[in-house]
Amino acid sequence: MKNWAENILWNPSKVAMPSTEKEIQQLVLQAVNNHKKIRVIGSGHSFTALCSTEHVLISLDKYQGKIHIDKEKNIATVKAGTKLSLLGELLFEEGLAMENLGDINVQSIAGAISTGTHGTGVQLKSISNQVIGLKLINGKGEVITCSPTKNVALFKAAQVSLGAFGIITEVTLQCVPTYKLKLQNKKENLDQVLATLDQRNAENRNFEFYWIPYTNTAWTKTSNIVEDSEPDKVNFFNYWTEYVLENYVFKVFCEYAKLFPSQNKTVANITAASITNVKKVYHSHKVYATQRLVKFHEMEYNIPAETYKDVFKDVKKIVNSKKFNIHFPIENRWVKGDDIYMSPAYGRDSAYIACHVYNKKDSTAYFKALEEVFRAYNGRPHWGKMNTVSADDIHVMYPKFDTFMLLRKEHDPENIFVNTYLKTLLGL
Repeated sequence: MKNWAENILWNPSKVAMPSTEKEIQQLVLQAVNNHKKIRVIGSGHSFTALCSTEHVLISLDKYQGKIHIDKEKNIATVKAGTKLSLLGELLFEEGLAMENLGDINVQSIAGAISTGTHGTGVQLKSISNQVIGLKLINGKGEVITCSPTKNVALFKAAQVSLGAFGIITEVTLQCVPTYKLKLQNKKENLDQVLATLDQRNAENRNFEFYWIPYTNTAWTKTSNIVEDSEPDKVNFFNYWTEYVLENYVFKVFCEYAKLFPSQNKTVANITAASITNVKKVYHSHKVYATQRLVKFHEMEYNIPAETYKDVFKDVKKIVNSKKFNIHFPIENRWVKGDDIYMSPAYGRDSAYIACHVYNKKDSTAYFKALEEVFRAYNGRPHWGKMNTVSADDIHVMYPKFDTFMLLRKEHDPENIFVNTYLKTLLGL
């Protein structure tokens, strides 16, 4: 088995694809009785070894779909294996939508929330904050429900759980009525973008930008709700820009830069020169996601929002040193703080900086240099992205870590859901 980025390989002794909650429960009870470990895989889009196991690997690909819809309260309960792409369509059929999403829609809803996946928008929180109820099967084979009013502490821990409490089977989401977004992608001057960051974040619902290394070029992405506009039809220009140019053409550039490392700056300059402006109006679930066919390794850190400009300045210095064999754009996003125990945005409004390396290149030295910067500014890693934090580090980063661990022990006393990676990460 391997994850999407192909940087994690493992060989489970059993792969199970249950289609009912009862089957999931039986698999857990069998593992308990046979002293086996279990990990669950969604789409394998984590860059860490969260999903790896030599024992039982469970896929919920056959456990997708709607369970209950309350249109009056805009609430939807869905099976935990439901992929975000399917979820968007299922909700749209009911006149509902997610309040916000990230830029990848291939993950399962359970995988997305368990790793703290997020979108962008200073008034919007991560996807886990749209969850108002969870059902899970813990390490004792018990079916447990939790919410803001029931098993509250467990709920705050399970909203971003790393899969350490059990197998989530149902996710209840606080949705909103369907809405359309006007998306504008622009090639802009980096200095101008940095000088107007506060204004852009304040005036737009969703704002983010990519910086093209070695250049003074930024690719900004801004979206806002529009009421009256009709959805655009997909035209050849948008298809070429968002699908062909960003994937197939970029893949050629990546291969070229791998073969000729001295040409990274040239490739970055070509990338910057090829950026075109795109404008479209479409239903929200069709706007957030961007197709990613070029595989990469990724490190993403959450930092306090007020430190962003200083952190970016240091990141820019590292990249422009040209010591590293990289050319991938660097992504910058913002989120509102929350109270979820293991959320990287716990207790603070945050910025996220995501750095990527073509998956056929070695990212070790580059990520090490960047991580030193992020950690110097009280950074916390995205749990699905590459990092080197230890349990001692997490104790300092997360005020509720001890509470999280006590609850974890209560619900998985035999460490059924602990693999080698989690054992090290959590200090077990």
